[in-house]
Amino acid sequence: MHAEIMPLVEEFDKNLNPDSVYEDRLQTAANNFIAAASKLPRASGCFPPCGFQVSGAVYNCLTCQYDSCEYPLDCPMRDLTVGENNSTEMRCDVQFPLPSQAEIVWRFASKVKTQQVDQFKMVTAGEDRLYSIPAAHPHHQGTYQCEVFSQQRSIVRIYHHLTVIPQVLVAQARLQGIFDTALLLGGQIAPLPTGPPRDLGPTRLSGLQRLPSPSLLAACLGALLLLLFLSLGFLFMWVRMTRGSRNPVRKIIFLN
Repeated sequence: MHAEIMPLVEEFDKNLNPDSVYEDRLQTAANNFIAAASKLPRASGCFPPCGFQVSGAVYNCLTCQYDSCEYPLDCPMRDLTVGENNSTEMRCDVQFPLPSQAEIVWRFASKVKTQQVDQFKMVTAGEDRLYSIPAAHPHHQGTYQCEVFSQQRSIVRIYHHLTVIPQVLVAQARLQGIFDTALLLGGQIAPLPTGPPRDLGPTRLSGLQRLPSPSLLAACLGALLLLLFLSLGFLFMWVRMTRGSRNPVRKIIFLN
């Protein structure tokens, strides 16, 4: 650009050509500069994938305006899973800097996974970017929306979908894990190791290799069932005998 402009300045000072010639040549030099500048890489301050980011705007020489990052306001859904009666928290955080006077609005859509704005109801508004639930219950399940405003203008909307697992299912999963561990260890639940892992060596048998045969397992199960039935029968007879001793039969003697 400098190499094209300086010869024109010298010619203009010496009045070598009419003004119209310089206007055309200056416009041509400006067009060449714009074309060359548009091909250069730009240092963008945009952070994908969402949000209206003023700090990442780039000046457009063709329109003489700032172009925004052109990302949507809605961020992708974030999935959270928590067991019933456990605590959980959601944060309204983004990768790009937020204004210092930003307003945070939390909304909730019960029992649905959605990004439809009309399905949400406002829960709280202020400056708190953290939304916490001390003890999650089934009625907490649904989608939480965090919307950030700056001077009453929406900047970004973040979504968290929360799934609450009922306590019964959590207990069943733990019990199933204990049962599976007991089967793999041949009916004995080994304590968890507290020290560093040791090298068991190639001669150590695995849990599956120590399992008894299916016939032995069936015999043990049958013996346990027989013992259970005998115990129930003994308990039933003992209850009947106890009741009989408490209510003796009274004899009635008629005197003639």
